[in-house]
Amino acid sequence: MNETKLERVRQEKDSDVCISDDLNWTNNYSEAVDKANTMLGMIKRTFMSRSKEIIIPLYKCLVRPHLEFCCEILNRHYIKDIRLIEEVQRMLLS
Repeated sequence: MNETKLERVRQEKDSDVCISDDLNWTNNYSEAVDKANTMLGMIKRTFMSRSKEIIIPLYKCLVRPHLEFCCEILNRHYIKDIRLIEEVQRMLLS
């Protein structure tokens, strides 16, 4: 393109999805889990009650969307990535 060389990058972020040069999605899982854990911690600090009537709707509205973000693209086929997601779900019950 007009003799302009393109810069080689290891990772590019577009629409909040990180695409690496080796097409490894692990960074996306880590970011999603970090955001979900942040929201889960906020819920636990803010609400004294741990009743299911309060916690489940909050989880569905505030935590789960982070874990389900781009789930069609980020096909969880590595055990370590699946365990990252499941750990957040287990933390809800603790």
